[in-house]
Amino acid sequence: MRILIALLSLLGVGGALAQTAQTWTFDKDAVGSEPEAFTAARTGQGAEGTWIVEAAADAPSGPNAVRQASTDDTSYRFPVLVATEPQVTDGELSVRFKALSGRVDQAGGLVWRYLDENNYYVVRANALENNVVLYKVENGNRSSLAPKGTPAGTYGVDHDVPAGDWNTLTVRFEGRLFTVSLNGEELFGVEDGTLTGSGRVGLWTKADSVMLFDDLTIEIEE
Repeated sequence: MRILIALLSLLGVGGALAQTAQTWTFDKDAVGSEPEAFTAARTGQGAEGTWIVEAAADAPSGPNAVRQASTDDTSYRFPVLVATEPQVTDGELSVRFKALSGRVDQAGGLVWRYLDENNYYVVRANALENNVVLYKVENGNRSSLAPKGTPAGTYGVDHDVPAGDWNTLTVRFEGRLFTVSLNGEELFGVEDGTLTGSGRVGLWTKADSVMLFDDLTIEIEE
């Protein structure tokens, strides 16, 4: 696993604010294997996910990306791949992703404050539905969280999610506030206080979504 770590010093009011940035590019992982420094799990029913490092000629950082390859179409099935470290409370998480196929869904997402396969936050972009939605998963139950300023029950935001192209999904999480962007465009914010402590970060898919991921990056404020 190739891990890039950068330490930045940002001058702020009253002193310096330290940030740690870590990127997983999957370029040093063995092709055909599950990436090192990650563990796979599954929320819901159906088969476990199949997470495989593969050579991808168009991978944003090249030469490798990681694919969730299982096509089990169980609807309430959410394969996840989470980094063993670090544990993060507040920060900014992003990934490059490409939807390859899926009849039920073509959804790829990010998880944070992950405690186990039944308790975490996730934001996902869906190339079949062309929308972006943020959820909490609590005791194995997934529920969507309405964007700030919209009526209760509002289901994320509609937005073009091009299948077959690389997209960038980003979430910034600070305390109760989460801010979601796609391809550099800020889409919405969500406020929720269910999970407030630290947790792991990682990747997420749904049902029969076959997705490629590259350049998973976490920036941590310290």
